[in-house]
Amino acid sequence: MGPAKLQDMPEIARIRSTTVLAVRRGSGVAFAGDGQVTLNNNVVKAGARKVRRLADGKVLAGFAGAAADAFALLTRFEEKLAAHQGQLERSAVELVKDWRTDRVLRRLEAMLLVADAEKTLVLSGTGDLIEPDEGIVAVGSGSVPAMAAARALVKHTDLDARTIAVEAMTVAAGMDIYTNDNLTVEEL
Repeated sequence: MGPAKLQDMPEIARIRSTTVLAVRRGSGVAFAGDGQVTLNNNVVKAGARKVRRLADGKVLAGFAGAAADAFALLTRFEEKLAAHQGQLERSAVELVKDWRTDRVLRRLEAMLLVADAEKTLVLSGTGDLIEPDEGIVAVGSGSVPAMAAARALVKHTDLDARTIAVEAMTVAAGMDIYTNDNLTVEEL
């Protein structure tokens, strides 16, 4: 019998997910992340900052999942960016390789969204490194309504990336109990 997984242990307090959305439109990219941190059935923080600027403001990063794990990954990603002169794709590839092969990193439960002026990528511990086709991607519990709203707004409006990200996250906050409308928005 293998080790027990956190989801199999209902008596342990679980931090639930969040929502972070990336929208690329024209020459701009915007990240929006909600601020809610939930422990079991309780909101323990409403204003967490899950979207950040890295590499002297040239890279955006956002995370969903266990907060401590996400911070560890953000730190590693910043190290990779520094080692590879801010090259987003190379830094992401190196982080994902480490994430899959390192015994400690392999246990981390989080997902990262990262972007620079040209690319948006999703990174996961299962080795995923995905560039979305449409320039819209989200991670976390409210990712489906956030992406659906963003796609509809891109298709049927001329709104900029920031406005689309905010409006789509507002939709997600109205549908997902682990997502609030206390947003952090960063854009390039």
